[in-house]
Amino acid sequence: MSWTPDGSLIATGSNDKTVKLMKFNAETSNLEGQEIELAMHDGTVRDVCFIEDTTNRSSLLISGGAGDCKIYVTDCETGQPYQALSGHSGHILSLYNWGGAMFVSGSHDRTIRFWDLRTRGCVNVVTPNTSMASRQGSPVAAVCVEPSGRLLVSGHEDSACVLYDIRGSRSLQCFKPHSADVRSLRFSPSAYYLLTGGYDNKLVLTDLQGDLTTSLPSVVVAQHQDKVISGRWHPTDFSFLSTSADKTTTLWALPPYKQ
Repeated sequence: MSWTPDGSLIATGSNDKTVKLMKFNAETSNLEGQEIELAMHDGTVRDVCFIEDTTNRSSLLISGGAGDCKIYVTDCETGQPYQALSGHSGHILSLYNWGGAMFVSGSHDRTIRFWDLRTRGCVNVVTPNTSMASRQGSPVAAVCVEPSGRLLVSGHEDSACVLYDIRGSRSLQCFKPHSADVRSLRFSPSAYYLLTGGYDNKLVLTDLQGDLTTSLPSVVVAQHQDKVISGRWHPTDFSFLSTSADKTTTLWALPPYKQ
């Protein structure tokens, strides 16, 4: 599920292979009008993400998942898909946009692709190495980019996280804050900390202040009774929400951090 930055639109993806677009009224906290159903996918829709089109101030929706392994771009004004991006050879598991026309995708094919809608194609491919012994990667289950666009982090099915310097085009380090699949990643609003959620039922906070090529201090800050599906920071407070396969959504508050 995803919201537009102004909160006026909601998009959802489903196992039934559809994407639904719905208008949301923030004043009444209710959905409005007729929902739009998009049926261009031929497999489960794993992730959806909005991008603001600054040329005409409208919203674009990107969506990806199983099936043909394509990423579809939809004009939210018309409700019509107008572009299909090919490149991945495995199911698309995660999408993330950090502002502007760029976004990243993580796939079961073990790669991360950088896309630029201005060129309508892939501009870079990264295959994070999560095992020094075998020199192999692992399916990319989650991706996130910090607000400045400098640093990317990927979460993998082998429990690894990889920090990647986008501007320097180099991997900084691989670390394992979990003992099972990493399915959720989010930088704190200040980008001082990384919140990760995994199939080991835990949410872990990793301190990113200092040298990112050295060992990073991590601490378990929350735990569910079943797999963690997602963790999301509050926009301004040092708190976060988590959802889990234990059928709960929980709000967690953390002690004030030191800058």
